[in-house]
Amino acid sequence: MLKQRASGILLHPTSLPGKYGIGSLGKPAFDFIDFLVKAKQQYWQILPLGPTGYGDSPYQCFSAHAGNPNLIDFDLLVKSKYLHPDDLADFPHFDDGPVRYGDVQDERLPLLRKAYHNFLMYGDSQEKLAYRNFIKDQSQWINDYSLFMAIKANRGQRPWLEWEPGLKAREAEAMKVIQTLLHEEIDYHKFLQFVFFRQWMAVKEHAHKHKVKIIGDIPLYIALDSADAWANPEFFEIDENLNPIRVGGVPPDYFSETGQLWGNPLFDWEKMKNTGYRWWIERIKTSLYLYDVIRIDHFRGFAAYWAVPYGEKTAMNGKWVNGPGKDFFEVLRNELGTLPIIAEDLGVITPDVEELRDEFDFPGMKILEFAFDSSEANDYIPYNYVKNCIVYTGTHDNDTVVGWYKSAGAADRKQVLDYTDHDESELHWSFIRLAWSSVAYTAVVPMQDLLGLDTDARMNLPGTTSNNWVWRAKTNDFSAELAEKIAHLTVLFGRTRTIRIKN
Repeated sequence: MLKQRASGILLHPTSLPGKYGIGSLGKPAFDFIDFLVKAKQQYWQILPLGPTGYGDSPYQCFSAHAGNPNLIDFDLLVKSKYLHPDDLADFPHFDDGPVRYGDVQDERLPLLRKAYHNFLMYGDSQEKLAYRNFIKDQSQWINDYSLFMAIKANRGQRPWLEWEPGLKAREAEAMKVIQTLLHEEIDYHKFLQFVFFRQWMAVKEHAHKHKVKIIGDIPLYIALDSADAWANPEFFEIDENLNPIRVGGVPPDYFSETGQLWGNPLFDWEKMKNTGYRWWIERIKTSLYLYDVIRIDHFRGFAAYWAVPYGEKTAMNGKWVNGPGKDFFEVLRNELGTLPIIAEDLGVITPDVEELRDEFDFPGMKILEFAFDSSEANDYIPYNYVKNCIVYTGTHDNDTVVGWYKSAGAADRKQVLDYTDHDESELHWSFIRLAWSSVAYTAVVPMQDLLGLDTDARMNLPGTTSNNWVWRAKTNDFSAELAEKIAHLTVLFGRTRTIRIKN
C-alpha cells in the first residue's frame, strides 16, 4: 500500500475551518476531502483523535481508544434530530482564528448534554439499537473509559491518582456504588463516543469513496491520567500503591542539556508478553478501525527506551532499557496480518532501531527541514533517500518552512538556496517540489507549508504547554488555484497512481 508513489496533506481535524470555534467532522471535513481530490492527493494525515486534557495535546489523551467530543459536528446533530436548529441560535460567533479551547468547550458542553437528553427522550428504536450495538462492539474499552470520565467529572477533573483509595484501586464495592451513583453520566460519555464514531466513520467512508486514505497517528505511550492506566495498571510500571515507578522521556542531547521528561508511565513489557500483547493488539485494532495507515510516534521505544525514576525533575538520571523488539511485531503480524505502519524514526536513531524497522519493512521518515545542516551531510538530504520512506517538509513538531528558514543560520540558508536553485520568494514551494520529486514512495506536506505560512501558524513547540494545537485554516485557504498547483506537481512527479481501498 505504501510502496507506490503517492502524496498527501497533514491537517488535524481541529485545524479545519468552521463556525463553531474548532474544526469538526461535518461539512468542513467533507470539504477538505473534496479539496484533496481536486489536488490529486491520496492521503490525509491527521494527529491522534483521542479526547484531550490539560494542554489540549492530542498526544496526552484520556484514552487510547476513544474519540475527541470536541470534534462532534453540531449541524450533523441537528440532522440526526438530537438538536433543533433553534438550539444553535445563541451559539456565539467564532471566527477562523486560533482555537480557544476553554471558550469553545464552555459553549459546546450544554449542547452536547442537550443532544444526549433528546436522544434519551425522543430517539427512535433504530437509533437506540445502533447505540446498544456500538456499546457492545466497543465493550473492550468503552465501559472503563466512560466510568473514568464520569468519575473525573464528579471529582472536579482531578487525576485518578488523587481519587479516594477505593476508586483509585477499583475495589469492587466502591466501583458498584459509583456506577450506580453516576449511571447517567456514564451513559452520557458512551453516547458521545457513539456520535463521534458515527460521524468519523462517515468521514472515512467519504474519503474511501474518493480513493483517499487516512494516515492516523498514535503515540507510543499513554497518558498517566488516562482510563488505560487506571483500568490496567498491571501492564505498566506502576507499584502496589498505584504510583508510577519509572516514566518516559529522552536523554540529554544537542537540543536539551537536561533531556525531555514526558512523565508517561512505561509499559511492563514482560507482563504484556505473558498475555500475548493483548492490550496492544486491541489498541492496534481500534486504530485500524479509525485509520488506514498508522504512524507510531517514538517508534524507537520498541527497540530501547529511556526510563526515568518517577519524581525526577529532569530526564538526566534515566537509563536505556531494552524494548520488546522483534517479538512484539511478530505477534502483531501473526494476529493482524499485514501491518500498515509508518515508523517515526526521528532523532538519534541507533542501528537496533533501524534493524527493527527494516525487519518488518516499515517506512521511516525524512524531514526536509533537517536536511540543510551546512556542517555535514545527513540522511535527510534527498540524494540519500531510499524509496521506502515518507518525506515531509516538516511535521507538527517543527516550525513551518517559512519560519524555519527565517531562523536558520546564514550558511544553512545559503545551502538551501544552492540546493533548490531557487530564490526565497516561494521557498515553501521549493521544499514541496523537493519532496514530491524525491524517490520516496510517499510525500506529505503540512497544510501550513502548502499555504506558505510563518511561525505563528506552527502547530506545536515541544517542551511548552501553552499556545499549541490552536492553528486553524480559513475557509478560503482551500482554493481551486491552490488545488490546481499541487495537482500539477503531483502529476509531474508521478504521484497519482490509484490506491486500492479495502473496505
